[in-house]
Amino acid sequence: MPQPFEFCVPKAAKAVPVGADWLHEIKYDGYRARLVRAGDKVKLESKAGLDWTWRFPFIVETALKMRQTHFAIDGEIVVLDVRGISDFDALHSRRHDAEAQLYAFDLLAHDGDDLRDHPLHARKAQLGKLLRRQPEGIFVAPFEPGAIGPDLFVAACRMELEGIVSKHRERRYRPRTCDWIKVKNRKHPAMTREF
Repeated sequence: MPQPFEFCVPKAAKAVPVGADWLHEIKYDGYRARLVRAGDKVKLESKAGLDWTWRFPFIVETALKMRQTHFAIDGEIVVLDVRGISDFDALHSRRHDAEAQLYAFDLLAHDGDDLRDHPLHARKAQLGKLLRRQPEGIFVAPFEPGAIGPDLFVAACRMELEGIVSKHRERRYRPRTCDWIKVKNRKHPAMTREF
């Protein structure tokens, strides 16, 4: 298996960055994870280093069905409610482990190449190609480019979502100097969650 990568962790902010060079994603309320496939071996690991390969079989089975056999994906494990919104309580309950899916937002390695030095927009383009026509289990997390960020945040709050994460399209994947910015919906339950 490839060496694990250190996670890039967004910094909390009060305002969404504005400008054409930013990409904005919905912040899913789930568990952050890395999914690594090396040939016929797949590992799903939490941000804290827990091996979740056994816990979320749907994601692992989907990864094993993919044509590409060597990749490392950064994403969020979620369980969706009937509205299609991530439901942390359902995920945390352990009653829906077999239904959990991965919303992929970054591709860090592919076919033996370390992509962390590539700009974000290039990594996202490759992620889109890797997961094209992937019917279920692992999805590309949608994102919106440019000045729409503040309006997207208002819409996310109106829909009772956790918030958004904004990332500069030219940045490399640098965990210790990560410039990802998260702006949270202050009325969302995640603001007061203790675990």
